[in-house]
Amino acid sequence: MKLLHVDSSILGAYSVTRVLTAAIVEQEKKLHPGLEIVTRDLIEDTLYHLAPRHLAVLQGGTTTNENLIADLALGAAVLDEVIAADIIVIGAPMYNFGIPSQLKAWIDRIVVAGKTFRYTDTGTVESLLPKGKKVIIASSTGGAYGPQSPAALLEHQVSYLKGTLAFIGLTDVTVIGAEGIALGPEAREAALKAALAEVAKLAA
Repeated sequence: MKLLHVDSSILGAYSVTRVLTAAIVEQEKKLHPGLEIVTRDLIEDTLYHLAPRHLAVLQGGTTTNENLIADLALGAAVLDEVIAADIIVIGAPMYNFGIPSQLKAWIDRIVVAGKTFRYTDTGTVESLLPKGKKVIIASSTGGAYGPQSPAALLEHQVSYLKGTLAFIGLTDVTVIGAEGIALGPEAREAALKAALAEVAKLAA
């Protein structure tokens, strides 16, 4: 059994989502002895955002640009990791009401027609991923963006991820969130404590 651990926070040791993803991975290791862990740090292994030069190669062109060749290889690797994983743990802090751009670049490499989804003759979408994958999203937000919050319309983080993942057939999604971490030290501590309590409740 394989677990893919994806982090995207730029805050290093100060990151709430990195604390949460690490705790989730430890919990999953307890639940699944012998679990194989693959770690992908999108800050250390930053993907380029897609550009015309990527598309030219992907459509059959050639390139001698070493940076582009390396980036295309990295993109192929992250796609293979998603295909192979049984459990995917994603650290997704909210930056300016959405996900980090590094995580968006990762999304653009895994939502690929002919690889993770296809359009049928009737226009519907069919997932090409192996069935039975589980996703756990570790979310953090500086303020409050729940359905009853005045800022709810600015939430383009977890809703975006859940919708995009569902598009490629990843519908077994659990979200563990720490909300309001920028509202002061006590709020941050309380939010993290509550989120870690939810991690401890994760079941196989």
